[in-house]
Amino acid sequence: MEFLLVNGPGLLFYLFAALAVLSAILVVSLRNPMYSAFALLVSFLAVAALFFLLHAEFLAVVQIFVYGGGIMVLFLFVIMLVNLHRIQEAEIYGMQWPAALLLAVMLIGLVSWVVARVQFSPANLAPATLVSVDGEVVGNVQAVAWQLFQQYLLPFEIASLFLLVAMIGAVVLARKD
Repeated sequence: MEFLLVNGPGLLFYLFAALAVLSAILVVSLRNPMYSAFALLVSFLAVAALFFLLHAEFLAVVQIFVYGGGIMVLFLFVIMLVNLHRIQEAEIYGMQWPAALLLAVMLIGLVSWVVARVQFSPANLAPATLVSVDGEVVGNVQAVAWQLFQQYLLPFEIASLFLLVAMIGAVVLARKD
């Protein structure tokens, strides 16, 4: 029992990381698009749980709202609007397996090379530097807001305008004549 108390966050990390990877594999391997969308939602929520474990509450809530909410609604609309009967009749994978296997081996090699070269140490993650504003230690959300609205105000406003244009475009495209 003492092992679980000491290594609880580590075990939770491995649990949610395995859940995220397994559900991501299910997203691309399930034939039913609705099941794939559900597996994608599970993957998004597992990543949000990993953010919570890293004390990045702001990113976790954004992950849940934007990806778990908005992007999933968009995917579900696309799934419902596409003619699924014609897609299920088509051969999905064909002769793509050799190329996919080659790319998977190359990706595993690249990730292994990067992990071997990067030095992971607790010195790289100083929590006080991540949540400090002008030398004062504040919460995670306040630190993100300070950086966002002090140094990155113009890119933030430009991104909000792009999102507004995309929303208006979606409404215009969805409207029936």
